Amino acid sequence: MSWIYLIIAALCEIAFAGSLKQTNNFTNLRWTLIFVFFYVLSIVLLNKAVQKIPIGTAYAIWTGIGAAGTVLIGIWYFKEPYHFWRIFFLCTLILSIIGLKFVSE
Repeated sequence: MSWIYLIIAALCEIAFAGSLKQTNNFTNLRWTLIFVFFYVLSIVLLNKAVQKIPIGTAYAIWTGIGAAGTVLIGIWYFKEPYHFWRIFFLCTLILSIIGLKFVSE
C-alpha cells in the first residue's frame, strides 16, 4: 500500500506543480486553492509512504515522477519547447525511477 501512496503523492505533485503556473502569482483564487489542495495531499501521502519505504528512495521517486510529469505537462499543456536532449534526459530520469523501485524493498 505504501507504493500506491507514493505514486498518488507523485501524481498530486504533478497536479500542484502544473496548477502553480495557473495561479498567476497566487492572484487567481481558484487555481491557488487547487494548488494548496494538491500540495497538502501530496505531502500527507508522501508521509504515509515513508512509514514503510526508505525516505531517500521515496523522496527520489516522488520528486522524479513529479519532475518527469511536470515536464510532460509543460510540453503538452503549456506548449513548452522540446528537443532530442530534453526527451533523452527525461527518459533517463524515468529509467532511474524504475531502477530505484526495483532495487528497493
